[in-house]
Parts: sequence; C-alpha cells; structure tokens
Amino acid sequence: MDLVTLSRAFGFSFTAGINLYATVAIIGLAERYGWVDLPAQFQVFDNDIVIYGALAMYAIEFLADKIPWIDTVWDAVHTLVRPLGGALIAVAAMGEATPLLQGVVALMGATVAASTHVTKAGSRAAINTSPEPFSNSGMSLAEDGLVITMGFLTLMVPIVALIVGVALLLLIFVFSRRLYLGAKRRFSSRA
Repeated sequence: MDLVTLSRAFGFSFTAGINLYATVAIIGLAERYGWVDLPAQFQVFDNDIVIYGALAMYAIEFLADKIPWIDTVWDAVHTLVRPLGGALIAVAAMGEATPLLQGVVALMGATVAASTHVTKAGSRAAINTSPEPFSNSGMSLAEDGLVITMGFLTLMVPIVALIVGVALLLLIFVFSRRLYLGAKRRFSSRA
C-alpha cells in the first residue's frame, strides 16, 4: 500500500461521512471523464447506475439537508449507511490487497466516516434548536462545499487531502472533548 492510495482511502472516507452520495458521484464522474488518472480499482464507480443513482440521492440529500429536523431524521437514517459507505470506498480504493489489509482499511474507513458523520449529525441537531431558519441552510451549504472541495483535493493531490483531513479530525476531537468537559462541569455543578 502506498501513501497516495492510503490518502485517497482516507480522504474519500472522510467525505463519505458527511455526504456519501456526493462522494460516490465525484469518484464516478472523475473515473468516467478522466479528470485524473485513477487506478483500475476505481472503475467500479464508472457505471451508469452508480453515477446516476448517486446523483439522484445527492439531489434528495441536498434538499433534505436544508430543512430543519428533516435533516436530523435523514442523518439518523444514515448513521449506519455513511460509515459502511466509507468502509467500502476505502476497500475499493485499496484494490488488490490481503484480507488483513482490507480489514484494517475497512475499519479505518468506517471510523473516519463515522467520526465525520457524528460531527455533522450532532452539529446539525444543535443548529436546529436555533430559532432562525438560515443557519441550517448555511451549514448545509458549507458541508456541501467541504465535501466537493475535499473530494477534488483527494482526487488531485491526495497527500494534501490526507493532511487536511487529519488536521480536521484533530480539530473535531479537540472541540468535542472541550464541549464534553464543559458540559460535564456544567451539569455536575448543578447536582
């Protein structure tokens, strides 16, 4: 396994946790139109059913994500779908590999996708408590922009995407830990 392959597995798993369908569509379209020279294992995404299905589901998700509380239900339904998709994309990115390596990469892909999914779902649930309706749509558009940017970064300069993705995961961890400790202090002082 080389660093470029690992970087692509990581980058696409990262984006799959936020929007699996946009990620699959980006990979499929990149393979179909030769935007970059992808390894042969990405040919599985160059299929009309995969591409058009991903684009159709992305359109549905695009709309569902803009509606408060509908987005929370959508995210709840995708709590298993996105990590599983991240694992499958990571394994597909590996191509030929030993079963042990495939298992390790699948776990990495699922973990990365689950991390970004939980962050997305949690932040969106918190934003839904805001009385104004615009923050939800703004956050959804920012997520779409992040997925598209990271998707193309993963295609064009995968090692940079790996660095950016790891940095974002570290930020997620730091902020999640601070929020948890702050909430713990607040609620323990009330007891």
